[in-house]
Amino acid sequence: MTTPRPRIVDLSETEPNTRRGGDLRAMLTPTAVGAKSGFMGLAIVQPGERIGEHYHPYSEEFVYVVSGRLEVDLDGETHPIQPDQGLLIPINMRHRFRNVGDVEARMVFHLGPLAPRPKLGHVDTEETDGLEGAGQAMTPQRTEAVS
Repeated sequence: MTTPRPRIVDLSETEPNTRRGGDLRAMLTPTAVGAKSGFMGLAIVQPGERIGEHYHPYSEEFVYVVSGRLEVDLDGETHPIQPDQGLLIPINMRHRFRNVGDVEARMVFHLGPLAPRPKLGHVDTEETDGLEGAGQAMTPQRTEAVS
């Protein structure tokens, strides 16, 4: 088995993913850098936007707010989260994020371990078709097939 070489990934190299609200950019993924234990990305959420409620049946999610003011609902309970604060979201916990400020919010996220198949990694619990900026799905892959 070949060890992947370190690779710097620029945000401009990633595709916007707006299907679930906000702009989710999967940056350090199995496809992009050969990651085996999880993946990392950046969520960009404009004022008034939200990332629809969902949960991860196989992965913990680590988040770190870089800028902006967000609220996170964790199994229906709302909590404020702001720059320089981090949060661990346990496996199977429903969560959604809302930008409650008047400037763009940016949040780094990491999920691990990877689900056995990408389609099993994320379960939506609310309709997101009406969210502003609806677009494509984010499905990080274990192989070089499709990201």
